[in-house]
Amino acid sequence: MKAARIVNPFETEVVELDEPQIGDDDLLMRVKAAGICGTDIHILKGEYALARFPMVPGHEFSGEVVAVGKNVTRFKPGDRVTADPNIPCNRCENCQRNEPNQCQNLQAVGVTRDGAFAEYLSVPEAVTFPIGEMSYQDAALIEPLACVVWGLQRVQIQAGDRVLIFGAGPMGALLAQAMAAAGASQVDITDLVPWRLSVMGELGVDHAILSDEFPKQAKALAPQGYEVVVDCTGVPAVLEQAVTYARPRGKIWVFGVAPDKAMAKFSPYEIFRKDLSIIGSFAVNRTFHESIMMIQSGKINLRPLVSHQLPLADFEEGLRLAQEDPQRMKVQFVI
Repeated sequence: MKAARIVNPFETEVVELDEPQIGDDDLLMRVKAAGICGTDIHILKGEYALARFPMVPGHEFSGEVVAVGKNVTRFKPGDRVTADPNIPCNRCENCQRNEPNQCQNLQAVGVTRDGAFAEYLSVPEAVTFPIGEMSYQDAALIEPLACVVWGLQRVQIQAGDRVLIFGAGPMGALLAQAMAAAGASQVDITDLVPWRLSVMGELGVDHAILSDEFPKQAKALAPQGYEVVVDCTGVPAVLEQAVTYARPRGKIWVFGVAPDKAMAKFSPYEIFRKDLSIIGSFAVNRTFHESIMMIQSGKINLRPLVSHQLPLADFEEGLRLAQEDPQRMKVQFVI
């Protein structure tokens, strides 16, 4: 089968590999769509500690079942599916505490084991979900939305909260819509790229403002500050601004993935004085079902989120677009 690999940091190739073998509890999927995530870029740059090389990345995907192991009962060839890329052991202390995303033996498709930037992919039945008639393009966005849903459960948005999001990329777009659906009364977003901000108007964002202009407008938009401030960029210098814009007893949500050795500086006194909470959310935590239901309900508009679709042969170009194109949202490979 054809597959795209990161051999070492900044070194990629498209190669022929053997088709994956499946165990008794696994299924074999013919990948139809797979999206590039910011985590994939960190892996490319050697900035993601969990990754190993060489690696076939890709953890946002959908496809068609082509074969199943003898113990698989919920799926058959021809079924349209996606899968949670995080595979917990279900035996360690963290799994037993219902914290599978913190599993001490966690496997992750496209990070610790080969992923979906390939024609075929093997995944356990236990983490596989049916997508019905949802398009493969939309279904490859279930995993990013599931990350948002897990974060919403962590942050516990309250009715009437005012929210500020740093970063108007595809994750910021999903966050903005999910925040509004969860009860936020005002969702504002800021970014460096005017084109991305123009897309936010289609998604019901209240105010989409260029980063250079936002400090001058913040006081008028939220005189006491925002109840929830979200960093969706993974840039430490951006995250450092969150304390400034959070209202007393506000929450700072660390959502964007920073390089694993990056550091951010805060004023401990400000966090103390304003009764602030800093909340992280890592990956997903059994939130695929909720994500699928949100998409099927029509409350999440995915149409503007996919800006580029390429064949797998253009792997290097896809990575370039995902990092450099000013008019990019989600870049997907159609396989």
